[in-house]
Amino acid sequence: MNSFKEVFEQYQWDEIKARLEKVTLSEVRNSLRKTNRTLDDFLNLLSPAASQELELMANITRSLTQKRFGKTIQLYAPLYLSNECQNICTYCGFSLDNNLRRKTLSDTELMIEASVLKSMGVKHVLLVSGEANKIVGVPYFQNAVRLLKPHFSNISIEVQPLEEAEYRLLHEEGVHSVLVYQETYHQEVYKEYHPKGKKSNFHFRLETPDRIGRAGIHKMGLGVLLGLEDWRVDSFFNALHIDYLQKQYWKSKFSVSFPRLRPAEGIIEPNFIMEDKDLLQLICAYRIWNEDLEISISTRENENFRNHIIALGATTMSAGSKTNPGGYAVDKESLEQFETSDERSMEEIKDIIKKSGYDPVMKDWDSVYSGA
Repeated sequence: MNSFKEVFEQYQWDEIKARLEKVTLSEVRNSLRKTNRTLDDFLNLLSPAASQELELMANITRSLTQKRFGKTIQLYAPLYLSNECQNICTYCGFSLDNNLRRKTLSDTELMIEASVLKSMGVKHVLLVSGEANKIVGVPYFQNAVRLLKPHFSNISIEVQPLEEAEYRLLHEEGVHSVLVYQETYHQEVYKEYHPKGKKSNFHFRLETPDRIGRAGIHKMGLGVLLGLEDWRVDSFFNALHIDYLQKQYWKSKFSVSFPRLRPAEGIIEPNFIMEDKDLLQLICAYRIWNEDLEISISTRENENFRNHIIALGATTMSAGSKTNPGGYAVDKESLEQFETSDERSMEEIKDIIKKSGYDPVMKDWDSVYSGA
């Protein structure tokens, strides 16, 4: 296979939706009894029928997560570089058609924000920006990574899709992992959510993880924006993507995130409401299917859900997050990408993790290990 596109085109959205609706409780239980599970088992565990076995799924998930990752939760925080964006996306506060003040951090402002994160004990930082190649392109990211590398053990990025050579450049600078979300794998409606900008190119975005993998990035993170389309179908395609990538780029590690559509300036209401129990089922399905997959939970989720997911599959959590450039100190009123739900501090989250019998981990990777 030259890219995931070849795999993707072998599947149809409506066919997967129909298969999910036909899954029986007997098929779900058969998948739960297995020790080695396939994508067909993942589909069974995503199905409406599987919701009847949620308690059992949660128990299996807890056991598998502890076996593979121990009782640890890796903590990180995002650092938003810019809310400039050349895309129109109907669900995002950074969308080009939102007539609001834009902000891109200068070198001095970047280091002020970094100093706040360091004071919080953050060692793993995620750099995030809107998609505006001319303002925040690869040279900007290279400079940011060079400035921050002496101060953080691990630098990840969540920015616009880049070319393979550009990912190689950032990898050489010290970028450890790249997060990129397809948002939805429903190709027929994708353009409706992304009417303008480079992001409207469905296939260019679809093949981004291939370019990341060929560039030798240590870890990549995938996910869909839960609330745009049917979460069960979208999540099957996301797992299909991860399955392909793990076989194709077996030296890389993989994580999955679960961003639910949150309030933001000028965005649409969710088309599909996903309840907490649905998200729990989805997390359990991923863990039972794939024991090695890292599972990341952001501050989009509410306090109660995050408290309980510590012992039910999460391996990575953000804390104390600000989703606007300068939000920690420089420009607290700048445009945010979305509202956070869990606004507790890093220290509060660490305490909750400890009270749950788990260890909060601030550093489990350093660039010196990779020779970067």
